[in-house]
Amino acid sequence: MSTNVIEEVDLLVVGGGKAGKSLAMERAKAGWRVAMVERRFVGGTCINVACIPTKSLVNSARRLIDARTDDVFGVVGTDRARVDLAKLRAHKEGIVGAMVDAHEQMFTAPGLDFVRGEARFTGERTVTVALGNGGERTIRGERVLINLGSRPARPQIPGLWESGAWTSEDILRLEELPSSLAIIGASYIGVEFASMMATFGVDVTLIASDEHVLPREDADAARVVEAGLEGAGVTILRGVRASAASRSGLVTTLTLSDGSTVAAQAVLVAAGRVPNTDGIGLDQAGVALDQRGFVAVDEHLRTSAQGVWAAGDCAGTLMFTHASWSDFRIIRAQLTGVSLDDPITSTRGRTIPYAVFATPELARIGLSEEEARGLGLDVLIAQVPTSAIPRAKTLRHAGEGFWKAVVDGRTHEILGATLIGPNVSEVITAVQVAMAGGLTYEQLRFLPVAHPTMAEGLQVLFDSLG
Repeated sequence: MSTNVIEEVDLLVVGGGKAGKSLAMERAKAGWRVAMVERRFVGGTCINVACIPTKSLVNSARRLIDARTDDVFGVVGTDRARVDLAKLRAHKEGIVGAMVDAHEQMFTAPGLDFVRGEARFTGERTVTVALGNGGERTIRGERVLINLGSRPARPQIPGLWESGAWTSEDILRLEELPSSLAIIGASYIGVEFASMMATFGVDVTLIASDEHVLPREDADAARVVEAGLEGAGVTILRGVRASAASRSGLVTTLTLSDGSTVAAQAVLVAAGRVPNTDGIGLDQAGVALDQRGFVAVDEHLRTSAQGVWAAGDCAGTLMFTHASWSDFRIIRAQLTGVSLDDPITSTRGRTIPYAVFATPELARIGLSEEEARGLGLDVLIAQVPTSAIPRAKTLRHAGEGFWKAVVDGRTHEILGATLIGPNVSEVITAVQVAMAGGLTYEQLRFLPVAHPTMAEGLQVLFDSLG
């Protein structure tokens, strides 16, 4: 199609991640003319190379742990459980493939023009798309959503990439497991892969630049996660960084900042993610970026350009799918006429929970104890060992860590919580609802929660405050 023909739509979505695809489909169903451009992943990062495939593999690792410990529960004959990589990949790819196929079918809905190609902004609310067949289309939206996503960071360490280092996307395409793996970065991605790969039988070394893994978490919580990693066979190197790499035969040698070295068959770089905002011509659209390269947005996710919003990773939203889903709802409210005075159109006061799917599992919302004390707040700290929760005993996870909550010393409202143990990613939602509703810890404490469940642990937790 000739580039001098400009197609006009009611909504132009650039990037088909969680927020983008959701808004595109919803507005198309409402009768709008919608065009959504995606260059790579049908359905976004989460489905293809993040949440869904990694958690599929995490579940495989947990099944392996269960099989290896079945005798504790009186089930015998499963002590030889092992990983079949071909079946592991088939499990992961089957889940991903089914979700991608479902999205491709949804994108054929009336009113939604799904465009596969590389978009570049060429003017206000206007993109030119280089199509896969060599043609071009130019599309202008009355309203535009930028949902570009992010990609794994590639730190410029001498020799690292020349040595064949993997990103968190590369490792999902493995055809065989390495005998040994060095992981650079000990935040959420690095910790999850370390836990998973060690369970699969890989000799893992985790390189943490801080004094403990998961640097956003309280030190005591991080130590519990570290103990779980070390129990699985992971070697953790703390307070060091990789400064150089070299490859000889089947081994990569990393030189660390303290002069020591680590040798491994493979290296995974888990050093965070960067926004896909470069090289797309956002300046031509009048869209400003912040100093880190994220799209600058206000509390309503509006950019510096009139009629243009940004959502998800590229807008500096916490890089979780549920956060991007929240972005979608905020923008949808505005596009359907909700007043900007309504809280549902704003990110102000939004508290986003998250979970680290290692073994043991960690879930978190709001302020940690260290953060609260750093702010000088008057707080009460509720804390109990996971072993105090009856359900944890039945699951044979009673020795894993603790639950902790930060409570406002004056109002008794809950300011945050860190939970470590089985199924805590499910329990954290109960804390989130209590926080959103402004409940005091006493109100949550005295609810008759079903027994024996992990959620019942919230009563045990808040009983510790007397």
